[in-house]
Amino acid sequence: MANKPEMTFKYIFTYDYNPVYVNGAHGGVSPRGELVMNFYLERQPLPNALGYEINQNGTIGAETTVEPEDLQRSLVRHVANGVVVNLQTARDLHFWLGEKIKEMEAMEEAKAAMAAAAAEGQVTH
Repeated sequence: MANKPEMTFKYIFTYDYNPVYVNGAHGGVSPRGELVMNFYLERQPLPNALGYEINQNGTIGAETTVEPEDLQRSLVRHVANGVVVNLQTARDLHFWLGEKIKEMEAMEEAKAAMAAAAAEGQVTH
């Protein structure tokens, strides 16, 4: 059999390479027909300011004011980064994600099977 040509890809990381956790994305198709994905981390907001009563003995008492006023009815979507890809790259990413999801599902199934086997081994008759 003839040898197939090969190529090696070398990965270069910048000094500030820092993977970030995301739990969602927002975006869509741009006017140029490219896919824009802005990744975000969703979390509870932090207040800009809180006001408290001061008790007669000098300790901090009950909360009196919150800024912003809608703090309890808000969520923050912190957008740290995003990507823009063309159609072919979107297809390639779709395929790659599908393969990685299959791997993750297989790992989850193996963990569940191991846990079930361990649980059966602990049952006494």
